Amino acid sequence: MENLKHADKKVVGTKQVMRALNAGFLAKVYVANDADTFLFQRVARAAEDAGVPTVRVATMKELGDACRVAVPTAAAGLLK
Repeated sequence: MENLKHADKKVVGTKQVMRALNAGFLAKVYVANDADTFLFQRVARAAEDAGVPTVRVATMKELGDACRVAVPTAAAGLLK
């Protein structure tokens, strides 16, 4: 999580993470455990298929805080 807090190059949100994964731009993916089950599984599977390590975060609020955004966040990613 510290990497995510201090990263200049990151994407926040499920749509942005999925786009970056499909384009091969992510080095690591973060997914909140309390995110909608469908979204959680979609992002986790896409990361696994792309060979990108996935880090599970306890809550969407915690992930949003780590990304320095004012809203809860289901997924985020570190760009290569």
